Amino acid sequence: MLTSACATVSVPGDPALLGIEGPVATITLNRPATFNWINLAIAKKLEQLSAEVEASDDIRVLVIEGKGRAFCAGGDLRTMGAAAAAGTIAPRGGELLRHYHTFVRTMRRMPKIVLTSVHGSAIGSGLSLTFMADLCIAAADARFAPGYAKLGLSPDGGGTVGVVASVGMRRALQIFLAEDCFSAEQAHQWGLVARVVPAIELKAATRELALRLSKNAPAALASTKALIYRAPATPIEQQLDAERDAIIACMHTGEFRAAAKRYTQR
Repeated sequence: MLTSACATVSVPGDPALLGIEGPVATITLNRPATFNWINLAIAKKLEQLSAEVEASDDIRVLVIEGKGRAFCAGGDLRTMGAAAAAGTIAPRGGELLRHYHTFVRTMRRMPKIVLTSVHGSAIGSGLSLTFMADLCIAAADARFAPGYAKLGLSPDGGGTVGVVASVGMRRALQIFLAEDCFSAEQAHQWGLVARVVPAIELKAATRELALRLSKNAPAALASTKALIYRAPATPIEQQLDAERDAIIACMHTGEFRAAAKRYTQR
């Protein structure tokens, strides 16, 4: 089990690193020489690290960032291009996406808030990862490029889930099929990005937002995230029942009892 003490629980050569400081965990994509392209090694590592974060009762917020000049420039085109040429794209691509999509499912399922901190470029799978998280904070000079259509590809990595949920179907079609690139400010206007900050302030602003999010009680975080994600596909009667059950469960926690006592004693 991971602890809440300040710690680094990865080694520098790993394709993704996990650091923990108090209630905030940070996964760092660690392939800067390739602008953090997603390959099989990083997909397996992300699957492993996200499972460890999900299992920890001490972590309330997960930050995902990229090392080097870019957040993530997408999938490893050299590997996939070679596989396509060799006729092995189905087994090799399938294996990569099996591990990577397990990571994505864990990220969406875990009862913690997942925050992407984006600088440089987020392209293809990097864009999908950015907006599959619960929230995103971006540097003012960050750029987002779908990239898929230009390569004759459709989105992966949960891109259609996260983008459609944020902007709707028509805007999602525009983003994936008609946009070459868009800015952090444009992403903010569309509701894809929660905050845009100067690049020099991104690290500190990410930490500040993560700590603010972590001050929410674990039960409130988990229930709110679960309720919001189930709402679009749930009939109103079932959603109201789920809200009833969730808020009653939250009221049984020590955090609620302490908060109620503080308010009533004012």
